[in-house]
Amino acid sequence: MPYINVPNLRLYYERQGNGCPVLFLPGIGGDLRSHPSIFDTDFAQAFDLLSFDQRGSGRSEKPEHGYTMAQYASDAVALMDAIGWHSAHVVGVSFGGMVAQELALEYGQRVCSLSLCCTTAGGAGGSSYPLHELADLSPRDRSRKMLSIVDVRRDAKWQAEHPQETERLLDQAAADASPFLREPGGIAGLTRQIAARSHHDTYARLPSLRVPTLVCGGRYDGQATPEAVTNLQRVIAGSELAFFEGGHRFLSEDPTAYARIAEFIVEQCHNQSALQ
Repeated sequence: MPYINVPNLRLYYERQGNGCPVLFLPGIGGDLRSHPSIFDTDFAQAFDLLSFDQRGSGRSEKPEHGYTMAQYASDAVALMDAIGWHSAHVVGVSFGGMVAQELALEYGQRVCSLSLCCTTAGGAGGSSYPLHELADLSPRDRSRKMLSIVDVRRDAKWQAEHPQETERLLDQAAADASPFLREPGGIAGLTRQIAARSHHDTYARLPSLRVPTLVCGGRYDGQATPEAVTNLQRVIAGSELAFFEGGHRFLSEDPTAYARIAEFIVEQCHNQSALQ
């Protein structure tokens, strides 16, 4: 099994493919045992792709302390060091996009390009939905609330008018819920990850960023709203902005999304090769 020991932590990772090195940072509770994963996509076939279960999730260790956004970025750099990567193109999704911002701000020389998906800067730029506020809801009520958060088209009015479709989506959400959260430390690790997320705020620091960046959002996302995604893009000098059909899960809803990100990375890879 591909494990690597980084400072004070054991991480589970996977790597496959050839081409430009790409580090993929998943969202909250990301677990590479859950499918489809990033390695099941066409995107994965185009690059030398590296991803891992972040601290507190999946098969990586779930320590009691050290859950900060800065620590998550440090974990990613330690993994790159361990496999011998000096730099990589970084793709961050949702929570992973927050980690990617910290990574680029603190270790800019390690980041060839940045693709930020369904994520926000926090602070004055606007934060993603405060998921920690849903902790006291029952699993069913939380899933019902999440329907309208991940896609604003499925608000309470829509749910009342479409009871059968709502029940189908709730049943699907229950079926898709990771069974691995029942493992020892699973819920505690997820809770600590969500707590770290609640303190994310890079907005005031992002104007200093000098990394080629593509910011992507879903047109109907209520978790990382189009307004907050646009604010994120505006504060990063020279960055590009792209919106796609779908909500918070637009990467799986719009087939052009991964293609656009791959195009951006390949372009940046060629530009950097031409400069060498």
